[in-house]
Amino acid sequence: MNIGSKGIGGSSMDEALAALSDMTGGMVAIGKDEHLARIARAQAFMQAEGISAVYLNAGTNMTYFSGTKWYASERMVGAILPARGALAYIAPAFEESTIRDFMLVEGEVHCWEEHESPYQLFIAVLAKMGIAANAAQPPRIGICESAAFFIADGIRPLAAGYALENAKSVTAHCRARKSGAEIALMQRCKDMTLEVHKAAASILHEGITTVEVADFIARAHRKVGAPGSYFCIVLFGEATAYPHGVSYVQTLKRGDTVLIDTGCQVKGYISDITRTYVFGEISERQRFVWNAEKQAQLAAFAAAQLGVPCRDVDAAARASLEANGFGPGYKLPGLPHRTGHGIGMDIHEWPYLVGSDATPLDVGMCFSNEPMICIPGEFGIRHEDHFYMTESGPKWFTEPAHTIDDPFALAR
Repeated sequence: MNIGSKGIGGSSMDEALAALSDMTGGMVAIGKDEHLARIARAQAFMQAEGISAVYLNAGTNMTYFSGTKWYASERMVGAILPARGALAYIAPAFEESTIRDFMLVEGEVHCWEEHESPYQLFIAVLAKMGIAANAAQPPRIGICESAAFFIADGIRPLAAGYALENAKSVTAHCRARKSGAEIALMQRCKDMTLEVHKAAASILHEGITTVEVADFIARAHRKVGAPGSYFCIVLFGEATAYPHGVSYVQTLKRGDTVLIDTGCQVKGYISDITRTYVFGEISERQRFVWNAEKQAQLAAFAAAQLGVPCRDVDAAARASLEANGFGPGYKLPGLPHRTGHGIGMDIHEWPYLVGSDATPLDVGMCFSNEPMICIPGEFGIRHEDHFYMTESGPKWFTEPAHTIDDPFALAR
């Protein structure tokens, strides 16, 4: 047997927390000027594509373009972005003052009383914007892909003379290409979570539970300046073979594989990093699979070049895994899910590193890189780091885990 990994265990929770400090200094939220630039970019794209307007539902799509923060609910609240002209809002009348208070990019607020139809109001606002129904040549109206079904279902019967479609062609086109300011915010969030990962690894000891570790991680995220963990998955032993966890609490024992997947959200942007290592002695089986996972992650990164379809990155990871005896395809033991996802204001965004996505990689796109190896009945290994596309190719937000013996490169 081999000795355990460096940096795993040896510290108390109090010692690990004391070593952390606020890392949010100098972080600058996205300002009004950038939101206005986003609107202008979207409108130019809509004009080129012949899309007359898009409805942006409350949530990250409305916030991305307008800066106005509002959570989606059973009431229709959102913004209407025409291809030409000013952004406008639609909201319940009793929320008008509140939405104006939250408003960053100003716009007229069109209100409906509780007994009235917001969907009829939506059609009326389009007409007021000069986007009139036309049976012969229906204006194309994008409906936010994140809007609940009841919104599209309410609009459709009233939309004669309009061609309703998915607004994703606009929202994804804009949001997938991050600005320098967005990348800077994401970089800091990921730096914060990586420090939390190091702290979490240091407090492990035989008998600690997954619940105790997750609670520590939330406290550690608060110590580095986040509101807490945006999400947290902690798995020990055989449970690490299940990508999104199990229903039961696990207790750590020597020789267990440990998988921790967590992130935070600061100023609207999200981190998401997974580290996998061994508590105690490392078996040759664990070492082989750990190294095979890293090879697949690096193969995906090497394939991620400008203009390359997203699906080719997924294919590169799977080819690497198959060369090490995993798969083929989605078969287990192997990689049962896509290689990666976009990330930004939402933890999963477009495009995706998966065989069905032909989107060419472009500057500003950001992805997770996590071609997990799942071996039910034994363990799983997931290395997850994120990269973004630059003019010269991919660049890591966080460097991949170093080695199974020293995952955080503490000896360097």
